[in-house]
Amino acid sequence: MSRIGNAIIELPEKVEVSVASDNLVTVKGPKGELHQQIDSDLSVKIEDGVVTVERPTNQKRHKAMHGLYRSLINNMVTGVSEGYVKELELVGVGFRANNTGNLLELSVGYSHPIMFYVPNELTLSTEMEKGKPPLVKLEGIDKQLIGQVAAKIRAYRKPEPYKGKGILYKGEVIRRKAGKTAV
Repeated sequence: MSRIGNAIIELPEKVEVSVASDNLVTVKGPKGELHQQIDSDLSVKIEDGVVTVERPTNQKRHKAMHGLYRSLINNMVTGVSEGYVKELELVGVGFRANNTGNLLELSVGYSHPIMFYVPNELTLSTEMEKGKPPLVKLEGIDKQLIGQVAAKIRAYRKPEPYKGKGILYKGEVIRRKAGKTAV
């Protein structure tokens, strides 16, 4: 039994959900609008400010799709009402980040700066405060897009386990290894 798929989605104020005939779910809210194509076997019902996703049978595939699409719709509702924020810290000597609009410039220990263009759907900001590592902040309504962009930025210099240097998510704990020991 899918516990996630059976959970209901309560709609906050000012959020509207509509389902087209081809199972295209549209969620509109104060922060924007998102669309998601739902598997044709599943049905989405909207009643009294509550959205439910129903599956036709208990096949393994239907159970998997049930939980998946319920989570995707829930993420869309949260995104258009509250939005999502992902923060990345640049830990290392001389690591810097600054932005011009949606163009991110990273100096993370290579011989050249890395230029990365963030999609227009996201808002990019950088903070450079003395005594703290530089911070890259991504904001938007699409959880999947924010996660994907943050993962691409992090991939430029993944945290290493010996000194803990690299680009890491804010609050992430890097498991450290002991270096070589002299005998």
